[in-house]
Amino acid sequence: MNSSSRIVLGIVIIVAVIAGVFAFSQSPSTSNNVPATKNEPIKLGFIGPLTGDGAALGQNARAATEIAVAEVNAAGGIKGRPLEVIYEDGKCTGKEASNAANKLINADNVPVILGGLCSGETNSFAAAAEQAKRVVLSFCSSAPSITQAGDYIFRDYPSDLFQGSFAAKYVYETLGKKKVGIVYVKSDWGSGIKQVFSEEFSKLGGKIVAEEGYDQAARDLRTQLTKIKAAKPDLVYFLGYTEGSTVGLKQAAELKLGVPILGADGWDDPKLFANAGAAAEGVMYTVVSAPLSDAFKAKMKEKTGSEEVLACSPGAYDGVKILAQILASVGTDSTAIKDALYQVNYVGGVSAARVAFDKNGDPVEANYVVKIVKDGKATEVK
Repeated sequence: MNSSSRIVLGIVIIVAVIAGVFAFSQSPSTSNNVPATKNEPIKLGFIGPLTGDGAALGQNARAATEIAVAEVNAAGGIKGRPLEVIYEDGKCTGKEASNAANKLINADNVPVILGGLCSGETNSFAAAAEQAKRVVLSFCSSAPSITQAGDYIFRDYPSDLFQGSFAAKYVYETLGKKKVGIVYVKSDWGSGIKQVFSEEFSKLGGKIVAEEGYDQAARDLRTQLTKIKAAKPDLVYFLGYTEGSTVGLKQAAELKLGVPILGADGWDDPKLFANAGAAAEGVMYTVVSAPLSDAFKAKMKEKTGSEEVLACSPGAYDGVKILAQILASVGTDSTAIKDALYQVNYVGGVSAARVAFDKNGDPVEANYVVKIVKDGKATEVK
């Protein structure tokens, strides 16, 4: 090889190296807003309890999500691209939800995670999502701690700052109960709403005569309930998920507490009342008031075979619709999606008359109702 040939070959090699470096810098692995073919799906993540504690809530929310996705795609998708959701089972535990989020962020490269459902799910991966600059839109996590989770963390389900305060006023002013014993699951949700209720109830002039926490996996609450009974409350505020509450209500009946029992939105699960049987008769609980349309209720019945639309499902449905509008406007860049969410003013949905987010990504308003269990079914207290 002569000297001129060596020079030409050297130039070719340098150009090839530079081209390779440039191509690497543009690799899809470095961005979640890479160019896509017209028919390539836009993928979102979903995290919620599809099995285990809270599975009824999770499966019902998945059905609502699927309905919304089908409607978006039937209307042409996102500028011709279909919307697709990758469903992950968070099992209402931090460990499972964190693993699921890691997969969705690092393997599936989704720009948005719809979820988690349980507050402990969302809190477990919020920091990782924030660091990766991936949007989280929870449709049911209500723990007050989520307010400070990060700039990319949103929820269209209200904070328990609303629910705890509403419950305290209902107990003190409407029911006229001045002494309350609290049994609560030691989770982000249970501890958070307990704290809000206790502070507000005390401000009103009421007294918390006993507080007893239990682990989420516990299936024997006799010790806690016995201590609550000994404190002689006028009412028991029982904060729990389906499995623990089922056992707790049965044991409360066995111990003959003899006072009203009020729960929270974690009880909006027909499985709880079916399994607790007579022990659930007459118990009450608070839940978000959602303006469900007849069309949405009919589609849920067709999808699930049941007329039950559970607490988390309206937020899941509206979450998809809100994200679809934003994706059509700004594309799949997570930062652009985040910025657009702060400007949302969504009306005509099924979760609230209006969905708008404050500077912390929380809904700006919330309304609640009280339901009571009669003949194994929950109906609104009028």
